[in-house]
Amino acid sequence: MFPALGVAIGVIQHRRLDVVGAVVLAGIIVGTVVGLASHNARLVLVEGSVPTAVFGIACLGSLWARRPLMFSLAREFTGPDTTRGQEMTRLWQYEGYRRVLRVITAVWGVAFLIEAALRVVIVYNTSAGTALAISKVTPFVFAAIMCAWTVAYGTRQKRKGERMAAAAGVVIAASHTQAPSPEVTKPVRRGQ
Repeated sequence: MFPALGVAIGVIQHRRLDVVGAVVLAGIIVGTVVGLASHNARLVLVEGSVPTAVFGIACLGSLWARRPLMFSLAREFTGPDTTRGQEMTRLWQYEGYRRVLRVITAVWGVAFLIEAALRVVIVYNTSAGTALAISKVTPFVFAAIMCAWTVAYGTRQKRKGERMAAAAGVVIAASHTQAPSPEVTKPVRRGQ
């Protein structure tokens, strides 16, 4: 009830959807319906993987949207009205930047679907106590791995872009400082 109220208030006050809140709310709703629909203890444990799967599907589904989910989440976390948020919006005009965010979104989507599937396998192949213990730790492990990968990938892509821009700058600068070749400056005579 409270997450739904928080998302609704955010939409009314700021005239925009809180992406993080909406994704969390969708996961809670789906997980609650699954939990209430069955009275199976294992399904209650599996319920924890439902929001994870919803997030993974949302990431992959957003690849066909104007902007992928990870772009929206990153901008939401940095603040869309902050200098960094505005810089992210400005950078969206570049194909390379858009490609990097789409790759990040795709990898996160697949990773979270793998995590959800792994948790289901653990629930059905171990004792309830073991499954409960592992399912409490797994989200943190996956989130840490994904954050580390994202930082490493983003840093590598940023350096690659900077090298390409520097090389292009050198080529552009060189083309402006070189004297034209004699063939270009040679006057054309009629009859030749």
